[in-house]
Order: sequence, then C-alpha cells, then structure tokens
Amino acid sequence: MSGTDRDTRQLTQLRRRLLDWYEHNHRQLPWRQSRNPYAIWVSEIMLQQTRVAVVIERYTAFLNRFPTLVSLALAREEEVLALWSGLGYYRRARMLHKAAQFVASQYQGNLPVTAKELRKLPGIGDYTAAAIASIAHGEPVAVVDGNVERVICRLAGWSVEKSRDAAFKRQIAGQAQKLLHSRHPGEFNQAMMELGAVICTPRSPLCSSCPISAYCATQGEHKSAPRPKMTSREVAYALSVRTSPNLKGHSKGQEHGWREVLLEQRSATETVMPGMWELPALVMPQVPEDELRMTVRHAIMQVNYYVRVRTVFEDDIRALTVAGSQRRWVRLEDAGAMPLTGLARKVLTRAKLLPIPAVDSLTEPKPTHLQRAHEHQ
Repeated sequence: MSGTDRDTRQLTQLRRRLLDWYEHNHRQLPWRQSRNPYAIWVSEIMLQQTRVAVVIERYTAFLNRFPTLVSLALAREEEVLALWSGLGYYRRARMLHKAAQFVASQYQGNLPVTAKELRKLPGIGDYTAAAIASIAHGEPVAVVDGNVERVICRLAGWSVEKSRDAAFKRQIAGQAQKLLHSRHPGEFNQAMMELGAVICTPRSPLCSSCPISAYCATQGEHKSAPRPKMTSREVAYALSVRTSPNLKGHSKGQEHGWREVLLEQRSATETVMPGMWELPALVMPQVPEDELRMTVRHAIMQVNYYVRVRTVFEDDIRALTVAGSQRRWVRLEDAGAMPLTGLARKVLTRAKLLPIPAVDSLTEPKPTHLQRAHEHQ
C-alpha cells in the first residue's frame, strides 16, 4: 500500500469515527433541532463569546418573539436589544438586526444559500457563513472556530503561538477543509466543534475519551498562546425606587401609585453599550458599609467589575450620582421588557424587583441516524 493510499484510508477512518461519536454523544441543544438557516444564523451569532448555558435561555425566547427573518427585520431595535439583554456584546444584536433588514429588502427575506454570498451580509464573517451554508444547505465548506482550531493544531502537532498570524490561520483553514466530510459537511463541522468543546478542551483534554486520539500527534495539552489577563475595576451604582406621584392607578392594589425605578441611557461617547438602559452611576465608588445594598461581580470582556450598589432616595439623586445621561422613571413591571444591560438586570433581579424569567422547557429531539455509506475517496 502506498503512502497516499494509507493516508486516504486513515482520513476515511478518522471521519467515520468522529461522525459516529457525534451521533451518539452530542449534547441535545435547541438549535440542533432545526435546519432552518435563519434559526442557525441566530444561534451562531448568540454563541460567539457567550456560554452555551446562557444562550439556551435566550435562544428559545428570541425565536418565539421573532420566528422569521422578516419579523426580526420589522422589529424596533429597542425590542431586539431587550431580547438580547444578558448576552452581552450588543453590537452583535444590532448587526443581526441590520442584516435581517438588508435581507428582507434585497433578498425577499431569504438568506443566501452559499457561504460566499452570506459573507456579503453585515456582521457575517467566514465562520458564520460556513456554519449556515454547511448545516442548512450541505455546502462542503469547513467551519473554523476556536474549538476547531485547537483540534486541528493538536491533530497536526502544531503550536498555536502563531495563532494570530494570518498565514497560519490560512494553514489551519486549509487543513480543516482537507479533513471535511464532503457528503456530510454540516454534521462533520458540528462534530469538530463539539469535540473541541467537550473533549479536546484547552486544559486537561479527555484524550482517553477522544474518538480520534489515534490520529493525534499531540496526545494532550500543547503549548498555546497565553490567555489575555483579566483586569479588575471597582464601580458603584444607585438603586433608586419610588412610588409614582401619579395616583391615577385604578387597579386593585395600585391606589397609591406604581413602583418605579430610575434608569438611564448613556450615549456612545459615555459607554460601550449605547442604547442600553442601566442604573445611574454613583459619584464615589466607595459606599459606607451601613448604606450598602448589595455587592455584585460582573465580567465584561476582559474586565472583572466589582460592583457596589447603594439605595439612593429620590431627593439625593442629584447629589450622589453622575449627571449628564438621559434618565427616566420606569414602572417595575415594564422594566423587564426594556433593553437593560446584563448588570442592571442582574441587580434588579437580585433585589427582587424583577421577576426571575422562566426558562422555556426544551423538547429533546429524537436521535437521528446518519445514513452514511463507507467513503470511497
């Protein structure tokens, strides 16, 4: 047997073992129940730099409210951001909304079917385009995210110290395309991503459970680029709740007005999350212990925020908080539907001022059997 024949046979075995492993071991996630390109697109955008557990809660609610691309295109941006609240990186939601409007006007509401055409849409790069095209339409184009990149490097025995180098990125993409199962590209791409997420992890990979460990040149952790260091910052916010001076409530229990919370919306020059509503910032980050309402730790990108929250009465707002932002008193029963920052939602929920949202029950899909014949390539 020639070296080429041997390599072809090993590649065939690797593909088959990985697909068999994925079929019997993959996590039952809601977005894997659909081959709808719009639903796949939403899930892929949500999953960028966000934990799967967080996305599960938001994905179903988002699609319940915006079941089609056209319904998303017709929505107000504020409503889209409200459904995105808690996922972070709100630019993703804005770009998703703009792209939906573009597709609705230019493509009659139908996403393009090829990765090349998908890449022309706002906010869709190589990774997202390949994921939609391969999973929804079976286009044989490899998906390369951080998990796949790690699997490729370990299989080939490559160091990822050069992982930011463009030429090295192209080398990884080329290897991923070479490995791809041309007749089952969607399942294979998902299998590669799943393997990196649950088996071939950055630290302490589970090599003994890996279905393709026999083809791996690394057999364990490899030298990788250092993680970006987290920085810490102390901040403080005011939690100001009042009973509305409007005494016109006629519902039972509302004879004395509505309970309202003070929220503010900062401009793009003041915050990295323009358009989102948050609690007013205190002038001084130090809060006396006897006036401390709660402490919260909240991470945004590479920053750990250590947050102090102080109860501030209406008469003291001007003296104790930073001025200059658009502010509004909002009824507590309406606040949950607003585009709140993740931190504001966390504080209001912990203060029992917002109801804890119920997680929609998820119906696990029946296992599908891949009708795969043995490869002959």
